[in-house]
Amino acid sequence: MTRTALPARTDPVLARWRNAVFAVFALSGFVFANWAARVPNIRDILGATTQEMGVLILGLAIGAMVGLVASSHVIAHLGATAAIRWFLGLTAVGLIGAGLVAGLFPNYWALFAALMVLGAGNSVLDVAMNLSGAANERRIGKTLMPMFHAGFSFGTMLGAGIGALTEQLGVPAGVHLTSVGVAVVAVSVYVVRFLQPAEEPREAGETAGWRTRLTAWTDLRVLLIGLIILGMAFTEGTANDWLGLAMVDGYGLTNPGGAAVFAVFVTAMTVGRVSGGKFLDRFGRVPVLAASAGLAFVGLLLVILGPTAPFAIAGSVLWGLGASLGFPVGMSAAADDPVKATANVAAVATIGYVAFLIGPPLIGLLGDQVGLRNAFYVVLVLVAVALLCSPAAKKPATAKPAE
Repeated sequence: MTRTALPARTDPVLARWRNAVFAVFALSGFVFANWAARVPNIRDILGATTQEMGVLILGLAIGAMVGLVASSHVIAHLGATAAIRWFLGLTAVGLIGAGLVAGLFPNYWALFAALMVLGAGNSVLDVAMNLSGAANERRIGKTLMPMFHAGFSFGTMLGAGIGALTEQLGVPAGVHLTSVGVAVVAVSVYVVRFLQPAEEPREAGETAGWRTRLTAWTDLRVLLIGLIILGMAFTEGTANDWLGLAMVDGYGLTNPGGAAVFAVFVTAMTVGRVSGGKFLDRFGRVPVLAASAGLAFVGLLLVILGPTAPFAIAGSVLWGLGASLGFPVGMSAAADDPVKATANVAAVATIGYVAFLIGPPLIGLLGDQVGLRNAFYVVLVLVAVALLCSPAAKKPATAKPAE
């Protein structure tokens, strides 16, 4: 049975769905930023080296890769809405576990396991919420993906701010992280009920078996979009994992100061994502991606080579602006064909998340040898890769218009 013929942009059901997707993105970012802001304090609690912290954060990446490998099959079975419900909850459970370990019985490998749970939950959630957002965008007929990803950035900005405040006030990391996880579970129960089904349209007789989903891995455009996301996710993820510590160890800031610079970075990302839609509509994906890569490159150089902390903080702003649109633009490009959206989004997300798999131990290992600031040179290479692959994000002439 069809709903009333209200204009899509004013349909209250679609508007509530849009707002719920925005909130889910925000909750995902909020969970992660609260964890990231307390990394320096967790390092102190465990008495870990930079390299050991790199291996610990690898737990997030391993969980994420397991979740991503399974994501297209899980979402095909559950549907995007149910996947969001269950895996947003699992993400929060992982954060609660990390908080309990840090607060009650600090143990390196128990924390590693909690981060694996957090990573697995968030990776399936990532694919599902992007699919729901893309479906909502098509139904409303308006560019919304950058704003949805801005929701993620709003969540990280709020989470980083709370993390910096709890550091300043001396709130134990265990109490902080556990409380945030419980709050996210409570909010998610309310938010998810406004989501609508995001099933893909299919031709008569078309099947959606696992072989069909694997065809994304033979599509050159999908693979190149994956490389864009790989480079830009590495750029974003390096800041998430290491910017706070780099400011503490490289520029002599306090732990709260390092957390505050991380908050500056995610605020810059938020600004980039809020304003990104206008630039994308005016100039197109390829020029915007190229400009973003250029900003990230310059920002990284300032963080690496800046003679004083103010130069590095200015670099963090440019770094955040440059990293802001790579992931949402890549996801939008992967979802251009709604029939293949689940498989394509899962494929590019999997390629992108390789950055989270190789990034933490690589930067940690190099940081132990040459310092974190010098280790960031690796990121510059991947920014260049994203720049070279940016033409692949151009919307195909055969892509279906928004409905």
